[in-house]
Amino acid sequence: MKWTRAVHHLAELAEKCGELPTTFFRFQVVGLWVFGELLDVPKDLETIEVALVTDLPVDEVPWCTEPVGAEHWANSTRLSRNPFSAQWRSKDAPVWNHRIERPALIWSAEDGINEEALVAVGDGTAELVRIPAPSPEELRKRVEDELAVSLKALRAANQDYTDHRWSPGKLTPYSDALWRTTTGYLDLLDVVN
Repeated sequence: MKWTRAVHHLAELAEKCGELPTTFFRFQVVGLWVFGELLDVPKDLETIEVALVTDLPVDEVPWCTEPVGAEHWANSTRLSRNPFSAQWRSKDAPVWNHRIERPALIWSAEDGINEEALVAVGDGTAELVRIPAPSPEELRKRVEDELAVSLKALRAANQDYTDHRWSPGKLTPYSDALWRTTTGYLDLLDVVN
């Protein structure tokens, strides 16, 4: 997709974040951050990488997973119909990690759309609005913290799958949750090792 189209999609998502009713979902998105190639120099992109910060506790949003209701939220905001790659995060932990490097805040529930950041992304000058990089020690600690949360979530997802394996009804929600949780855990384990 063209750079200008990607910025347009990002701006639309920021607007949708501010328009959704607060009582419609099990959780609230309180921040929209962009990271990855859209923070580089203008060029054609495959996807727009975003981090969606929720009001959920850390244990309910392990790395690479989706909170309950995320699919409904994604459909309501057209996130699922546009070329986004979304990572769900908790407000109770830093948005950044080993993959979300120096993101830029585009929208927050507190302040609305960050026009300065949107303009900088569109102009290819996002370097001016990105957060500073963590120190190697801060990054190591962040990955270790996420790995501990991820392991706990992996055990819970495995148990949910086991409990529902032979029960009537669809197994897909449990298998998908187990797959996402496993993917996140293995990604973090590779970084630690």
